Amino acid sequence: MKPTTPDSGRESRYMIRAFIFDLDGVLTDTAEYHYQAWKRIAEEYGLFFDRNANEQLKGVSRRRSLDLILEINQAGQRFNEQEKEQMVREKNRIYRNLLKNITDRDILPGIQGFLKEARERGLLLAVASASRNADSVLNRLGIKPVFDYIADAGQIARTKPDPEVFLDCCRNLGVLPHSCIGFEDSQAGIEAIRAAGMRSVGIRVKVTTLAPDLPYQGTEELDVQQVLDYFE
Repeated sequence: MKPTTPDSGRESRYMIRAFIFDLDGVLTDTAEYHYQAWKRIAEEYGLFFDRNANEQLKGVSRRRSLDLILEINQAGQRFNEQEKEQMVREKNRIYRNLLKNITDRDILPGIQGFLKEARERGLLLAVASASRNADSVLNRLGIKPVFDYIADAGQIARTKPDPEVFLDCCRNLGVLPHSCIGFEDSQAGIEAIRAAGMRSVGIRVKVTTLAPDLPYQGTEELDVQQVLDYFE
């Protein structure tokens, strides 16, 4: 279901109309799968890559992730465009194979109850992820029907910290950015939320530039009433 106007669908008695979520690190945690896939690519092409380097990839697209790995290795000129595209495709193949293991047990603590209560209170829900696999991941988790809109990363030209994906969610939900709260676990995501004109909830964000408006240390701490009270 995708509402087309601010007043369509469920009614909310709150000034806040919608919650918009990043996927990885907020709804589930596939970071280990991403790490394993990039590690295999790095080893195949003789590149350095470790868990510290992996932290820099949070919230960004596959192609930008590869560019960052190449920058770390000062190897941007070692590979032509065709080779880079091949590396990105191979990484995604490995990652998608690893994703076959994901189930509803991989939903982060407290998230199912939080989403259920948010819907019961009439809030619209969307996913703003840089992952082109978001749709299949949400299917495997069994929570895709909960959301009113899922952004198509393949149609988003600019990745976080650009606000495009969050603004896309606002448009498709039929709500204004100032009536939305974004949930993120990355610094790039928090910057994107702020640039979109939304308020932010951060989950274990490693702050380097901009702090989330409302920080949490884990998803199990999330509480719908607390979030609404804080921003209203």
